[in-house]
Amino acid sequence: MTQNTTGGQDPARRGSPAGEATGTAEGQAPAIDRGTDAADGPAVPTRPGPDAAGPRAAAADAGTDAVTCAGLAYAFGETTAVDGLELSVRDGEVFGLLGPNGAGKTTAIRCITTLLPVPAGMVRVFGHDATRERMAVRRLLGYVPQQLSADSGLTGRENVALFARVFDVSRRERAARVGQALAAVDLTDAADRLAKTYSGGMVRRLELAQALVSAPRLLILDEPTIGLDPIARTSVWEHINAVRAATGMTVLVTTHYMDEADQYCDRVALMHRGRVRALGTPDELRTGLGERRGTAKNGELPTLEDVFRDIAGSGLDDQSGDFSDVRSTRRTASRVG
Repeated sequence: MTQNTTGGQDPARRGSPAGEATGTAEGQAPAIDRGTDAADGPAVPTRPGPDAAGPRAAAADAGTDAVTCAGLAYAFGETTAVDGLELSVRDGEVFGLLGPNGAGKTTAIRCITTLLPVPAGMVRVFGHDATRERMAVRRLLGYVPQQLSADSGLTGRENVALFARVFDVSRRERAARVGQALAAVDLTDAADRLAKTYSGGMVRRLELAQALVSAPRLLILDEPTIGLDPIARTSVWEHINAVRAATGMTVLVTTHYMDEADQYCDRVALMHRGRVRALGTPDELRTGLGERRGTAKNGELPTLEDVFRDIAGSGLDDQSGDFSDVRSTRRTASRVG
């Protein structure tokens, strides 16, 4: 992932949490939660509930949002990437962070994932301060960056096992977790093939398995379907929604595909020049623009792309990242295409 700037719901359409994670005894494989119907949900790694981490962790998690950004600011030299960002992501929702290249989305994501340092109190993940409690925050996260993270010289199983080690999954649970993560994204049959033989959609699903192996409460996806054809994009989202429905995890995603945000996100924030310019459900934002344009009464609602263009204005063409942004995006797209 390269950063070169400084950076209601329809139940039939959007998934809803269908199960709760359960704890495991020492030395046993992690529990599998398949939701309300064991025949329908995927087998996915699950983590113990907050009480298992102690009273302090339980108190931090109780009644809190998944992500809270309060006045988040970050600059690279003289260039401001994130400018006083105010953002709240609710526990269990799919939240879309939209904006052009250079809007500050990836910088904000890197602050939330503790990859960039910020002053204390600006970012909290399930109540944990991303500055003072970095390791506690990292243990709650699964992260799929925009640039590819899978190693083409390893098999799918080896890639996921590597991430299990990185996320400190216990050795006794590791094999079961890896198998569950691969099964959750429908890669069991291809698990022992080299990743370089995978299609673009399979590579992205493999990266999703890598992020899921630690049983995260918050899954962060930075442009997860970039460079994929429409069928592969749909497949990736189907697996994301299936895992979310089975575990109840929160999903924070950035995307340039407005149709994806409209179809799959419970709420979206439109970000431009380091700040959130509009926030709400896709229907609320489209209806709001239709009312401002006077077309809502006729049932002629604009698209989410229309809303984005309305928010970004003429600055969209002039503030869409730099040469390195374009190079990075094209490199990723070419590798999964």
